[in-house]
Amino acid sequence: MNRSFFFLLIFALLTGIPAVASAQTGFTQQDRELLIKLNVKVEQMEERFEQIDLRFKELREDMNKRFEQVDKRFEQVDKRFEQVNMQFEQVQTQYGYLIKILVAVILAFAGIVGANIAIVVWDRRSMTKPFEEKTKKMEDEILENKERIASLIKALRELAPHDQKLAEILRSFSLL
Repeated sequence: MNRSFFFLLIFALLTGIPAVASAQTGFTQQDRELLIKLNVKVEQMEERFEQIDLRFKELREDMNKRFEQVDKRFEQVDKRFEQVNMQFEQVQTQYGYLIKILVAVILAFAGIVGANIAIVVWDRRSMTKPFEEKTKKMEDEILENKERIASLIKALRELAPHDQKLAEILRSFSLL
């Protein structure tokens, strides 16, 4: 009712009152018909506003329903996460000792493999060390005897022209 009065007042201020005041005449039949038309228009506008309000209400209800559906879906997802978390915790508690044992076995295996590698490396070094020492000793002896061998070959070459058998032997070894 407030709206109709408001629109009537605005319409009257804009159209009717200045004309009435300037004419200084009474309320005529034409003014009455205009007010009736105005009243009808205001009622139509009120109905339209009510329809718009109804539409907004329906839209708001529809949006609320959709938000409730989205909230329900989020709740379902949260519940599923909680279930998965609980299952993980159960597995952890049930198989935690197995995981610890498995880690211990893996570490023990790694230790054994490391020890074996260390033993193999130590064994190879200890085995090759005497061979290297012998080789070094022989090289030293060869270097020491190099001059003696060279002088011996020189002496045999000098003797070879006088001894035929010695010359053949030196030729067979490509020393002559």
